[in-house]
Amino acid sequence: MYLFICVAVFLSAYMLNSIYISIFYHRGLCHRSVTLTPAMVRFVAATGNWVTGLDPKGWICMHRLHHTHSDTLEDPHSPRNGGILSVFRAQHKSYERVLVGLHRKEAKYLAAVADLDFPVHWLNTKRLWLLPLGLHLAIGIAIGLFSGLWALGFCYTAGLMCHPIQGWLVNSFGHAHGPRNFDTPDDSRNNVWIAYLILGEGYQNNHHAYPASAKFAYKPWEFDLGYWLCLCCEKAGLLTINREMLIPRYTKKRARDKAA
Repeated sequence: MYLFICVAVFLSAYMLNSIYISIFYHRGLCHRSVTLTPAMVRFVAATGNWVTGLDPKGWICMHRLHHTHSDTLEDPHSPRNGGILSVFRAQHKSYERVLVGLHRKEAKYLAAVADLDFPVHWLNTKRLWLLPLGLHLAIGIAIGLFSGLWALGFCYTAGLMCHPIQGWLVNSFGHAHGPRNFDTPDDSRNNVWIAYLILGEGYQNNHHAYPASAKFAYKPWEFDLGYWLCLCCEKAGLLTINREMLIPRYTKKRARDKAA
């Protein structure tokens, strides 16, 4: 029973983090493949940094720069520029540069997020970027101290603060290993295992071919849990899926035409 509770807590925290990043930040505010209600935009802008440890405006700016310069020397986190292991540190350094650039009002960074009408979260402008991590780490330790359930506390913190690992998996393996459905000018790949682990985010080749699509899966056997969660959020009135921008449906004829 204890193991079940630990797994349930980890998965709940992991999914909460993933929904913020994959649906609210990525598909919503970054690519506009789903439209968040005005109330949801304000809610995500206010709470996102606390939940994920990552500033929504900073993350979106970094990701848009990745799409603009994908797998070139200017890409903030490409395995082409140092290998798979280098991506983990590269994405962290890039995020720091973006936050500093936004705070200093540098034109390159402001232009990338000119459509976002909310500021960088005050945690980052006051150099308190480690406070969310410290808070969730303290909660995890408190769970262990007061209940003796140290594994439960670990699962809580690890699940909620998992995005650096998620980002590394997507940005490295999703641009190094896997098949390609579309002839994009970058190295993007469809890594099915990463897609299963991280709400469809591993279908990087599909996403780079159709970045404004809320659905990352293309072929019938590709499964994108993130899109199904978008459908659930739409039912709940939190967002609207921009269906006119969805990736086209896979057909044998389209596959033959592409191969020709």
